[in-house]
Order: sequence, then C-alpha cells, then structure tokens
Amino acid sequence: MLISKNISPAWKLLISVMVCESVGFISGFLTMTDMNIWFDTLNKPSWNPPSDLFGPVWTALYLLMGVSLWLVWKSPVPYEAKKKPELIFIIQLLLNFCWSFLFFKCHSPSLAFADIILMLIAILLTIISFSKVSRLAAVLLIPYIGWVSFAAILNYTIWIMNS
Repeated sequence: MLISKNISPAWKLLISVMVCESVGFISGFLTMTDMNIWFDTLNKPSWNPPSDLFGPVWTALYLLMGVSLWLVWKSPVPYEAKKKPELIFIIQLLLNFCWSFLFFKCHSPSLAFADIILMLIAILLTIISFSKVSRLAAVLLIPYIGWVSFAAILNYTIWIMNS
C-alpha cells in the first residue's frame, strides 16, 4: 500500500480493516437516515429492506473489503504490481463514501445513482485487478458488488418513484 513496507502483517490487517470500517462509520454517522426527515417522506418499493438491516450488512462488507485490501497489501507481489489495484480500491472506497452524501445530504437520488454506477465499475475493476495479486482478495469482494448492485437497483427505483 502507499504506506511503509516495514509494517507487520497484523498491523496491516488492523489498518486495512479500520480504514474501511471508518469510511462506513463516518459516512453513516454524517448521514444518519433515522434523523433524515427527507428520507422518511420518500416513496420506497415494497422490497426496500428494513433500515435495521443496513448497518450489519455494511459492517460485514467493510470487514470483507478490509481483509481483501490486506491480502493485496501483504502479498509478496512486487509493489509496482500492487500500486494500480490499491489505487482503484481507494477510488471505489471514495465513491462509496460520496454516495451517502449525494443521496442523504444532497437529497439527490439521481446524482447518487450516477455515483453508484461509477462505484460498480470501480468495484468490478478492483475485483479484476485484485485477482491478479490474490484470488481470495477478489473473491471476498463478490458479496460487496452483489450488495451494491442491489443498492443501485433500489436507488434507481426510489429515484423513479419520487420523480
């Protein structure tokens, strides 16, 4: 990763997981849906999951993302081969962080949908690039792309239902 190579694998794991979990915690804290009157007024499809489901699902996904990043970071593959996959991972994580703001703070399901489409592309590119470094790292991101695909459909549906 972009941080020193002289960090133990245990510290790399802790840093990787904490970075991912922190992104989720901070974006969730700053855009809490239970305090978002706007979100409560939106029309949502009958298959919209209960709000209580999102926290545990995202916590698990951020954990998988962190372990996936760690597997790439600790890999004996030369740094030059890991630089691009790690950069793509950071881009998808930034897009992930931005989605909550676009949807919940900006009240813009349309901009959030554009973001989530870019995020899906970045996640797919992350999976492809991680697979060249660690097959397991790529596999660990499959639940993430699955959930974000579902979230994209939900985002689109909410956007259309409220247009």
